[in-house]
Amino acid sequence: MESSLRRINNGESQNTKMILKTAIASRITLLALAIIWRSIATPYDTSASINPPPDCLLAPTNHHHQSILFPRIATAIENGIVWDSVYFIRIAQCGGYEYEQTYAFLPLYPLCISLFSQTVLRPLIPLVGHRAVLALSGYALSNISFVFAALFLYRLSVIILKDSEASLRASILFCFNPASIFYSSIYSESLYALLSIGGLNFLMLGANNLATLWFALSGCARSNGVLNAGYIGFQTMHQAYEAVFYKRSTFLAVQVLVSGILRSVCVFVPFVAFQAYGYYNLCDGHNPDKLRPWCEAKIPLLYNFIQSHYWGVGFLRYFQLKQLPNFLLASPILSIAVCSIIHYVKLQPKVFLSLGFQVSPKKHGDANLLLSSGANTKNTSLSDREISTVVQDQVLRRRKHNTKQEDPPRLSTDNVSTEKLGDFSVIIIPFVLHLGFMVATAFFVMHVQVATRFLSSSPPIYWFASYVLASPGIQRGWRYLIWGYCAAYILLGSLLFSNFYPFT
Repeated sequence: MESSLRRINNGESQNTKMILKTAIASRITLLALAIIWRSIATPYDTSASINPPPDCLLAPTNHHHQSILFPRIATAIENGIVWDSVYFIRIAQCGGYEYEQTYAFLPLYPLCISLFSQTVLRPLIPLVGHRAVLALSGYALSNISFVFAALFLYRLSVIILKDSEASLRASILFCFNPASIFYSSIYSESLYALLSIGGLNFLMLGANNLATLWFALSGCARSNGVLNAGYIGFQTMHQAYEAVFYKRSTFLAVQVLVSGILRSVCVFVPFVAFQAYGYYNLCDGHNPDKLRPWCEAKIPLLYNFIQSHYWGVGFLRYFQLKQLPNFLLASPILSIAVCSIIHYVKLQPKVFLSLGFQVSPKKHGDANLLLSSGANTKNTSLSDREISTVVQDQVLRRRKHNTKQEDPPRLSTDNVSTEKLGDFSVIIIPFVLHLGFMVATAFFVMHVQVATRFLSSSPPIYWFASYVLASPGIQRGWRYLIWGYCAAYILLGSLLFSNFYPFT
């Protein structure tokens, strides 16, 4: 037994090191591609080379008056501040929001950039200037966050898939996902992926308070972070159901509901607080005749107004013939997402239709920690040793099951479609529901081309792609298509995005 555990530990350690190396290598590759494309191609929009007004409207700074030692290097770095990066850097530079449309960019990422530039990279300010250091801070934050997000995805995948090899494939796919350029740029995707996937990992391990904190922070990085409250809601419903119908305890059910509601509210608090902050700055105390339309709404939601007014986001508003190329650009990721949803629903449709309520708590198996009202909900942190113990237990049980059945080794995504299907489908339900809602939002409401990066942090996409890559019943052409899609969008994205051409 000890030798088996030692082999499992060694295998998990090797996989972790492989993911770490792959994640770092993928980020170096993306940054190198961006630099190469930038040096050999002519930017479509050259405004990146023009610095915005140096003085901030909120609190003018003196950084721009300082002489710098390497102006050419500073210019080269600042030329990489394109698209939404301009807003993030400006917010970090000025310490706040100058214009109404900038409130579309939530504060956690610019705040982290500012803190990083004033601490770790502060010695570089005399060398390349404040704005260039802010850009370097953004690049460092995004790429470091991505590496840790990849590691968390592996841990989460092992818990869900119960197969380290399938989890490794999924994590490597994430390292080379089609939206990779955004994860290595001054965008909030990497930070959101870290907080979202990390929160899911903690939730699956029973560290509910820590998961709530990470979910709340994800909602302060990107607006769709508030959707992570759905995982807590799903957990709460199952725990309350078990308390009422199996444990016959009304008091326990009320306790579970109150706890779940409070944790869900905590996830929304940062986003709602930011909307209140915007209302206070733009509406409160201002001349009633000059108030913006959203200020007088029954629910003055600044974020929705900005998305609609400045970016034309709205239900079916993007359904225009001239937007057909953008629909084609988003079609690969939407197709993979829809196929993954169909795949998991077909595994056991009755369980999905019942949201897992027809499955007895005794059959929850590995989902018991997430769904059982008797699970430990007070644990706020888990060590690597405890996580390793969970992994060891899952792998050993899977091996024992295969030995008893005397079946040849199979993929985890195949294994869950046999006797352990019910257990797996109960765990996978909130992931699929979350992905389904995001797919619908991306297709019917948002600028559809954004779907490539909007859906790129959803774990089921990589779990399904991992299954396709190794399933013997699927033609090799589909495997080449997946890798070809990732490679093509990495090359195309690094070329277009770095040179200020439209890309998702």
